Amino acid sequence: MKPIQFIALLMLVTSVLTSACNKDFLDREPLSNITPEDFLWSQADLESYSLNMYNNNTLPSHYGPGTRGFGMMGVDEHTDNMASQEYSMKYVPGEYRVPQKGGSWDFTNIYKYNYFLKTVLPRLEAGKLKGNTSAINHCIGEIYFFRAWDYFLKVQALGDFPIITDVMSDNMEVLTAASKRAPHSEVVRFILADLDKAIQLLQDNAPDGRKNRLSRSCAYLAKSRVALYEATFLKYFKNTAFVPNGPGWPGAEKAYNANYRYQAGNIDDEINWLLTQAMTSAATVADNFPLVNNTGKLQQSLQDPPNDYYDMFSAYDMSKFSEVLLWRQFDAYGTSIRNNVSQYASAGNFRIGLTRGYVDNFLMENGLPIYDNDSRYKGDDYIADVRKQRDNRLWLFLKEPGQVNVLKESNLVQLGITETYPILTSSSEALAYFTGYTIRKGLNNDALHAFDVGSVVFRATEAYLNYMEACYEKTNTIDGKADLYWKAIRARAKVNTDYNRTIAATKMTEEAKNDWAAYSGGQLISPTLYNIRRERRCEFIGEGFRPMDLKRWRAMDQLITSKYQVEGFKLWGPMQEWYKDASGKLTITYGTPNATVSGPNISKYLRPYQKTGKEFVYNGYGWTMAHYLEPIAYQHFLITAAGGDVSASPIYQNPGWPIGANLPPVGF
Repeated sequence: MKPIQFIALLMLVTSVLTSACNKDFLDREPLSNITPEDFLWSQADLESYSLNMYNNNTLPSHYGPGTRGFGMMGVDEHTDNMASQEYSMKYVPGEYRVPQKGGSWDFTNIYKYNYFLKTVLPRLEAGKLKGNTSAINHCIGEIYFFRAWDYFLKVQALGDFPIITDVMSDNMEVLTAASKRAPHSEVVRFILADLDKAIQLLQDNAPDGRKNRLSRSCAYLAKSRVALYEATFLKYFKNTAFVPNGPGWPGAEKAYNANYRYQAGNIDDEINWLLTQAMTSAATVADNFPLVNNTGKLQQSLQDPPNDYYDMFSAYDMSKFSEVLLWRQFDAYGTSIRNNVSQYASAGNFRIGLTRGYVDNFLMENGLPIYDNDSRYKGDDYIADVRKQRDNRLWLFLKEPGQVNVLKESNLVQLGITETYPILTSSSEALAYFTGYTIRKGLNNDALHAFDVGSVVFRATEAYLNYMEACYEKTNTIDGKADLYWKAIRARAKVNTDYNRTIAATKMTEEAKNDWAAYSGGQLISPTLYNIRRERRCEFIGEGFRPMDLKRWRAMDQLITSKYQVEGFKLWGPMQEWYKDASGKLTITYGTPNATVSGPNISKYLRPYQKTGKEFVYNGYGWTMAHYLEPIAYQHFLITAAGGDVSASPIYQNPGWPIGANLPPVGF
């Protein structure tokens, strides 16, 4: 094929794929009718297609135009870890409602993956594809991985979901029948099968040589994540309407799901099978990827030695770090695709701050919680005190006034050369701080790379943590591998590796003040399991795991009866002096409809949602069970309902949600 012909063909295919993004599944013309017949016959064609899928914005850190460009580092903002000015209505039962259209019930990417597989696999079997066999297989493995990943996102958002592997004909009857929801345990089995195919086809090392493409290890890691997610979701939602065959499960109301049985026989055997899958897959990765070294030091001058653990999250080139399995490269000055993480982290983090509960959750370096009498905790009168002798992950990534943020200056960046005290009242989103506690993870000290630092997608530490948790959930013990993994993680964090000392000192009633994950189903969990969860929380600071983990652990039930107040740093102590002018007058205001901060009469700690009384969450975060899953938009019932009778739709609504636009959960 001549280059000009190939470029024209690729432009046509890209145009078709892009336009398809804006069409609903039931209103899309079949891609097979409009894609050129002479495409997807060669290695180059397959690579063009699979590489384009990396930009579909489903992988963590892959975000598209119109977002704040914050990637993973902003995903945790609506949890007990991080808070922002834009609080989520999910914590205001009655205000989060069924949408008219849209939502996660979407098949755009699934359609693309199915088209590729339905087109390419017969050609592969017939020996008609041109190119290197290993490279062709790798492209196919990537598509299997992406389909599995997209389905995993559907499971997290919606639970039960249709399993579709064909390219549907433009026939309403066929498309409506395809809308039948499979129990999420079956969807997860389908996901794991796709990941097994990806494992067989992907190369051990990414073919680009820079880890910007998937490898076999990525598929193993994803498999451990998916299996652990489903196993713990089934365990903690057992005997509720959120699991197949649970009391009130809406799937049972449809004839096609009425006689469902778990493939393992019952829910307990399914959980054990999934936990075994999680352990085996996680160990395959953890045993082959050592952790990156942490010097324990924060570079403050060009003469200081670099710290690979810190740099792993803020490097321009992340391919050199053994722990990184997949990362996204940015080229702000070549392609104008920017990663704003470093710029935001040089100042107030775009008004996204760490919560007091999160900061207090980190251990001391001696392995004791801060409330222990022997902990040597220095208190929180100053941010500098909070960091002293703490878990090195907090020490590294919690910013402190006076620190040097940028070692190599540039006229491209004028913000945050040296860390100031938290600016609580700035009108600039780039400069303003929200909780007083601010993250520096992702901050590159070379200002030239303010907009093109890489973004980690998968790293091997997750495999260590996945194995630990799956092992304990399955056996109620810490086996030899889990012991080695846990000690390795703590050693890198410069925390006493004797985790049993931590477990013995843990008081669950104290931990419950800081950490929603001290609970599952409204009940406090064991100190051992809790400390496994704590390790995960502290290791993944700002990496976007928290919403997923809180959901699968069923860790918000307690908010139904006891609202949670988000707090930041200790504003009404010695640090209030930072906010006085030369005459000693406060430059911040409280107790008025236009207050800029919460008042000392409410709490000595900054409460960012208790300033004016106008906040929907002024009285704290609340919850209702329905919010664990998203509602399905009303439009989808109407499209699939014969004669407009939504009860005739094969789709059923998620537990606690009504069928109808702009309606709150049942009971609100």
